[in-house]
Amino acid sequence: MTKPSFKNVPPPPGSRNGTTYQRFIPREELGDFESWKPGTFGGGSAATPAAPPEPTPADWQARVDAARQAGYQDGYRDGMAALESFKQSFAQQATAQVGALLDAFDAQLQGLDAEMGRTLADTAVQLARQVLRTEIRTHPEIVAKVASEAVGAIMLSARHISVQVHPHDLPLVAEGAAEALEARGARLSPNASIARGGVLVQSDVGAIDARIGARWAQAAAALGTALPLEGEEA
Repeated sequence: MTKPSFKNVPPPPGSRNGTTYQRFIPREELGDFESWKPGTFGGGSAATPAAPPEPTPADWQARVDAARQAGYQDGYRDGMAALESFKQSFAQQATAQVGALLDAFDAQLQGLDAEMGRTLADTAVQLARQVLRTEIRTHPEIVAKVASEAVGAIMLSARHISVQVHPHDLPLVAEGAAEALEARGARLSPNASIARGGVLVQSDVGAIDARIGARWAQAAAALGTALPLEGEEA
């Protein structure tokens, strides 16, 4: 391959002779050119950044509106969160207050029920006491039935059975319970300390207290009261 030849340009007058590559190149031989400036490397020249445009009143208004909207959204969100927290707290307090009110009402109702129960029991006992007195007075012969049941409740192995009744009830028992007394070999005897209508059975293995006072106490206890039978003799 033939190497390109370079045009030999004679040196300017008055200059020293030198090689072809030791002389200045005339401008007409360089063609287009430009002076080197910092920043021209890498292609293109360094451009000065343009200053940002000044915001217009419309821009400022848009920014204010955006900030106001953001503040509204934040306030609304915080307000809703606070409202929900208040609702939950209020619901818990209301539930506790209603529960306490219901408990108090239930306690009062139970107390009222108990008081009413005691009142009814006392009324029933008083009524039963009057009925018992009337029954003993108008039907004294029932003591014979009581004596028969009391003797029958004594164990069959019992010996020395003694049946004690009020002196006024003695003939009634002797006539109405004669068969039961004879079957168990029981001895009938008067006891003025026993109220009319009552019977006390004693033996070598135990006793049966069928006196009016004892029977009345059992009946009253079943009704939830300890109201005594007035006029009861020991």
